[in-house]
Amino acid sequence: MTVDHILAVKGRDVITIPPHRTLDEAVKLLAEKHIGALVVAGADRRVLGIITERDIVRVLARRGAAAFGESVSAHMTGNVRTCHGGFLVNDVMEIMTLGKFRHVPVVEDEVLVGIISIGDVVKHRLAEVEREHQVLREYIATA
Repeated sequence: MTVDHILAVKGRDVITIPPHRTLDEAVKLLAEKHIGALVVAGADRRVLGIITERDIVRVLARRGAAAFGESVSAHMTGNVRTCHGGFLVNDVMEIMTLGKFRHVPVVEDEVLVGIISIGDVVKHRLAEVEREHQVLREYIATA
């Protein structure tokens, strides 16, 4: 199964934030949208970075409340691992596991077209296992 399959089911909407916005704005957007990461992108939808709840907790631990007024670009992860729609779900799982992160932006022709989270991957994998069990149950019932 591919990333495109997951995006066809979940949709391609991605909440982004410009790099000049503040951490305070990022926190509010994360809370409002009930998400764990924001892709930092320019007006052209090119990925510049990603800012996650984890990133924000780390900067708050170091700098305290003063960090809320600082720009997202000062604290984002700039070297973002991305994938494209043709990636296999197992490959994305490996990227997440090895990199120890939970969100992978999906890029086509250097433009952001979606995002895959660990929750999306787990949901897909559970559905896949359930389909396999159903096929086995049907096979046993007809044998």
